[in-house]
Amino acid sequence: MAKTDIGPPNYKNFMPPVIQKNYGKWQYHEILQPGLLKHVGETGEEIYTVRAGSPRLMSTDHIREICEIAEKYCDGFLRFTSRHNIEFLLTDKAKIEPLIAELKSKKYPVGGTGHCVTNIVHTQGWVHCHTPATDASGPVKAVMDELHEYFSTMTMPSQVRIALACCLNMCGAVHCSDIAILGIHRTVPKPDHSRVPNVCEIPTTVASCPTGAIRPDPKTKSVTINEDKCMYCGNCYTVCPALPLADPENDGISIWVGGKVSNARSAPMFSKLAVPFLPNNPPRWPETVAAVKNIVETYAKHARKHERMGEWINRIGWERFFRLTGIEFTDKHIDDFTTASETYRTTTQFKWG
Repeated sequence: MAKTDIGPPNYKNFMPPVIQKNYGKWQYHEILQPGLLKHVGETGEEIYTVRAGSPRLMSTDHIREICEIAEKYCDGFLRFTSRHNIEFLLTDKAKIEPLIAELKSKKYPVGGTGHCVTNIVHTQGWVHCHTPATDASGPVKAVMDELHEYFSTMTMPSQVRIALACCLNMCGAVHCSDIAILGIHRTVPKPDHSRVPNVCEIPTTVASCPTGAIRPDPKTKSVTINEDKCMYCGNCYTVCPALPLADPENDGISIWVGGKVSNARSAPMFSKLAVPFLPNNPPRWPETVAAVKNIVETYAKHARKHERMGEWINRIGWERFFRLTGIEFTDKHIDDFTTASETYRTTTQFKWG
């Protein structure tokens, strides 16, 4: 096959030789200790994976350091997981402990395997996103500083996958994570009528609103916004920068729980609201850190082995979840969207245990 410059190179060319040789022919794998995986092929060949946490947003110096470690112990082979972990791939058992020791000496957390709090998937936040209601890297750093012991051990009932999205458009995985940190806007966009006619296409702006809250305003040659219909998503700002949405006082964070992608033991589940609003308090976001830690430790104390967050909540009931965590139940937890009645729990079998 001829080489061209069209499209990315074939990923198989960058795999360690043992993976290329055993591709699709693995017999089993096991977790030898937190952060250390072993895969065995049908031929008996083995490859070891040392997993370490990563901040996702990296400097070039940091990337060079990672590559130097990989060159030293792994013949240069490493990969990044979908949860922003770094995996060092090696076949020489004698290099495993020295590699782990060097990672720990350089303050890389080793773990993220098995029944643990996994590395947090997050979005861009204030660094790059144009519609964030909160930062991404900041809250994630603060939360994982508090939960790192659960990343480096396997003492949880099951995996606890945490995600952060800086607004409800969710370019993170917050809709299907055990615990989701979601930035929320609480005020409608503020049309700048002097700029809208000059920088925005009115039909495109109107069409961008998923709830039909935006209408043309012929008098001002701008638009009007129906506040009752607005859901603060920021889609309109994406196509019309004269409709700013950010509000330092009213933007903040909500916490959602119970989502998962796995279909083991129960079907995949969407996350549901736990904490309606927490303020943005950089640089350490103490309210958010405390809320997430409280939910993690309450789950760890009461869930059964192998039971994911949503499965635990479904077993004990949402009433008991709120009681155990001490989270206040408010009117914000009641879905009042147009089609919400289709999902109302109408049974009389409440679980007050």
